[in-house]
Amino acid sequence: MNRAAHYDWKGNFDINVRFLRKMGLWPEGDGTYKPGLYTLYAAFMVTLFPTSHILSELIDIYFVRDNLEAVVGIIYVTLIEIMAWIKIYFVITRIQVLKERMENLKADWFQPKDRDQFLMIEPSINFWKVVYKILLVACFACNFFWLIPLLTRRSGDKNLPFLVWYPFDCSKSPYFDIMYVYQICSTSYCTLVHTNVDTLISGFNVYIGCQLDMLSDNLRDMEKCGNDKFNVGDDLINCVIYHKQILSFIDGCNQFFNVILFWHLIISGVTIGITMFQLTLVKPMSSEFFSILWYGFSITVQIFMYCWFGNEVEVKSNLVSYAAFESDWTDLPEDVKKNLIIFITNVSEPVRISAFNLLQLSLDTFTRILKTAWSYFALLTQLTTT
Repeated sequence: MNRAAHYDWKGNFDINVRFLRKMGLWPEGDGTYKPGLYTLYAAFMVTLFPTSHILSELIDIYFVRDNLEAVVGIIYVTLIEIMAWIKIYFVITRIQVLKERMENLKADWFQPKDRDQFLMIEPSINFWKVVYKILLVACFACNFFWLIPLLTRRSGDKNLPFLVWYPFDCSKSPYFDIMYVYQICSTSYCTLVHTNVDTLISGFNVYIGCQLDMLSDNLRDMEKCGNDKFNVGDDLINCVIYHKQILSFIDGCNQFFNVILFWHLIISGVTIGITMFQLTLVKPMSSEFFSILWYGFSITVQIFMYCWFGNEVEVKSNLVSYAAFESDWTDLPEDVKKNLIIFITNVSEPVRISAFNLLQLSLDTFTRILKTAWSYFALLTQLTTT
């Protein structure tokens, strides 16, 4: 097999792994959590930041449940933080599955065969990295504008960034300053969970799309599939096995992110709609206005990232059968032609990334989520004006 230099697929996820490890969500090695200091550290981090903060918000929502404006003013943040907690739960409980998928990235089947395939996959990977940076900047811009009131507050201003219930009076110093910083740290923790888990899942979709690109390239020029004798029949068999390896990788990934995708797509439409409504209630060009604006933008980027790269998988899987036709099949032996027809028939059904086969990751789904968000915005606007 004429291989190019080994491509470090796993290295693209190093930054995600480093962040998750510092947050207590990525044990060392290839195993799961074991009794030790790191497990205690993970339990401490998850309990102190997202869990305690979310519980305080839920208790406050219960106390103000009869006040629609107060509930709306906190629920749009709480829902996304609950979504972060769900991601934490599935990362911790399915870390073994996730690490197995990471190890699969290094398999020989998934390596580019030559420099042309290196150049073919680079644009998709680079775009994914750009989207990751945009999401990270947007999320921390939101946190920064939440922090500004603490740095510039006037005497007597004792408003925390989020409405929560605490068993003590937060209007007094030093409790106010401590809890203000605690809330920012909690939301920052949830921010890092979202950005790194979301980009990790989207990165897997990028990886799948790149594999489909390389499979199509192999089919167009089947001697690249790895047989030194250039036996086209064997090369076709290699392409069939390669396709099965890709499908197996997709099935393995679904074990990890099915539930995450399902709830994220549902919650995001509601949250974006409430966020737009909140923008109409705050003073324009204030720090609160910009924090909500960046917050809504961050959620929109999250959904776009999922739907765009999921849509790319479907588009690229549709091209596999066409790539087979683009090969020099007219001069192939009859038995190879028959096998090629069978293969084309089997790959004619596009690969779709979805949550339990209910919510498909596609640009159409992204559009429908935005339409749903607008419906929630219109409903809240109507309820508050009547």
